[in-house]
Order: sequence, then C-alpha cells, then structure tokens
Amino acid sequence: MKIRFTPLAGALALASGLMLATSAQADTIKIAVAGPFTGPVTQYGDMVKQGVDTAVERINADGGVLGKQLEIVTVDDACEPKQAPVVANRIVNDGIHYVVGHVCSGATIAATDIYDDEGILMVSPSATAPAVTDGKDYEMIFRTIGRDDQQGPAAAEFIANTIKPSKVAILHDKQSYGFGIASAVQKNLQDAGVEVALFEGINAGDSDYSAVITKLISAGVDFIYYGGYHPEMGLLMRQGAEQGLEVTFMGPEGSGNPDINAIAGDAVEGMLLTLPADFSEDPDNAAIVAAFDKAQRDASGAFQLPAYAATLAIAEGIKQVGKDDPVEVAKYLHKNEIKTPIGVLSWNEQGDLNDFRFDVFTWHKDGSKSVYGK
Repeated sequence: MKIRFTPLAGALALASGLMLATSAQADTIKIAVAGPFTGPVTQYGDMVKQGVDTAVERINADGGVLGKQLEIVTVDDACEPKQAPVVANRIVNDGIHYVVGHVCSGATIAATDIYDDEGILMVSPSATAPAVTDGKDYEMIFRTIGRDDQQGPAAAEFIANTIKPSKVAILHDKQSYGFGIASAVQKNLQDAGVEVALFEGINAGDSDYSAVITKLISAGVDFIYYGGYHPEMGLLMRQGAEQGLEVTFMGPEGSGNPDINAIAGDAVEGMLLTLPADFSEDPDNAAIVAAFDKAQRDASGAFQLPAYAATLAIAEGIKQVGKDDPVEVAKYLHKNEIKTPIGVLSWNEQGDLNDFRFDVFTWHKDGSKSVYGK
C-alpha cells in the first residue's frame, strides 16, 4: 500500500510528534464522526452518530478492541464542501486514525484527498456520489452504502416498469450528490424509452420554487424525480400542491428525513424514495435494534445501521491486524469480508461495496414509511 504524504504532514511532523506518540500509547482508540451537526441537514449527521454511538457502546461493553476502549470524537462540517478540508485537517492534527463519515457527498469529496494522503482510514455510511471514489486510486477510502449509479438505475427501473409514467420531469439541486443521481436516473429512463420532458436544476436554499412548478405544469408531466435533500424536496411538494400540481414525487435517500413532513405538510403523502433496505427488520439484528431502543435511538433510518457497520468494520479490522495501524486495517478490508448488520460486506479496489441493496419505500404524512406495495 502506498501512502502519499502531503506537505501538511511534513510541516506537522515535528510540532505534532510528541502528541502522536502519546496518542499511539493512549488507552483509547479514537474514531472521528465527521458530518453535519449544524445547518439544514443536521438530522443526517445525527443518524450516523446514533449508529456509531450504538456500535461503540456495544463493542466497549464487550471489552473494546485490543484491550482498549473506542472513543468517539464528533466533528462538524455542516455538509459544506468548504468546511470538510478544515475538519479533515483537524482530524489529522489530533492524531486520529479512523473516520466514520463524511455524511454528505460534496463534503466527502472535499475531504478524501487529505485522508488518503495522510494514511487515515475513512468509511462513509452515506456518501453515495460515484465521484467520491471514481478515478482516484484511493487506498484508505471506503463506504458502507451503495453508489448513485446503483441507486439511480434502481429508481429508474422502478419508474419505468412499475409506475409507467408518460412524461417525467427530473429536477436536481446542482450539487454533487443531487446532480449525480438525477443524471443517473435520466440516463436510465431514456435508455428504457421513458420521455424525460424536463431536466432542470434549482437553487438549494431558495424559498420560492413557483417558477419551476409553472414549467412542470406547462410541460404536462405526470411524475417528478428530484435529486437532492429534504428541505427543497419538501418545498417543491408543498408549493406544487398549492399551485395544483397533482403528481407523484420520488427522490433518493437524502430526501428521506422525518423533518420533510413539517415542510411539505399533507403533500408528503405518497412520496416515493429509494432507501437502503430496512435492516432493522432482520430478525438477526434483534439484539442490535434492542440496544438502539434502550438508548432511545432509531435503528430504522437510512444511515444508522450503515454507520454501525462502518464502525464495526473499523473495529474488526483493527482486531484482525492486531494493532492500531490504519494502513494495515485498510489492507485487511480490501482483502476480507466483514459480517455486519447490513450483510456480509466486501469492497473492490477503490473501496466501494461489491453489493448493496436499495428498496423503494412509500412515505406517509404520519411520518412512517413502508416498502412499496406492502
């Protein structure tokens, strides 16, 4: 494994040498949780932290790893690509060897070079954009969630074969995650012979989408796919209903947030989402789900159990290589399978999962969700 050390590492070597040496002898093994803990999508950071917290508590109760307890360090990037390198450099400076996160794809993309160059193992349980890993020759970057070029085709196949609309509109938020998955859906729908009448970006954070809603009504679309996060999806649905737009909306896992109900109101009923399968329903995970419940956490969200799996992969890798060495742990993960609550995981050369399951869910105005058709 070749680790490329940046000038940052050299500049910090003398100043941080004592701190790093002390960290290596510490009684704990630190894992950073990097994601949005402020800003409009804090719920996604909370989902990930719930998974990490539960995994760490169970691992520590069972004796920890190599006789040491795992210690969580939470770091906020606010889902902002500009903030992610600051977070990554802080993690480097603090001598932390392992990261669960980042959560948002744009922030993840902005941080991965630093982690790979500095020999820090990062496992994202939620960043789905292919650009996180494509063409990067990374050795230290992994995911415990599928990619948008797996999620997008799954959504497109469902739209084409189950919904069978006559005219589709695809909207996106012009960001790495939203544009990427919207483009994957567009390509696969066109390949399936479904007309995409409108493919258009909106500005994330705007409060008035009436202009694009007018376009949707004029185009006569009968189905809308949105690539992006829940705040904009909720507004589009609510304002669409107010303007008489009566169509079904569908989005990716980034729109699957309970807060969307407050934004969209009754218009949220029947929204469709591609989400990771609800692994909390697996009987084999009963003890893990009970641990979530005992701590008043929710195991059924999109990112909780993938985050649990990411933490477990790091811990098991350390245990198997017999030392706190992120480079050796990364080598181990590339070559071996890890049994987790989301399945037996294995990774390809660029750190993507060899297999991952997305299901289509129907979202309800009471805040519940159900597998489509059940």
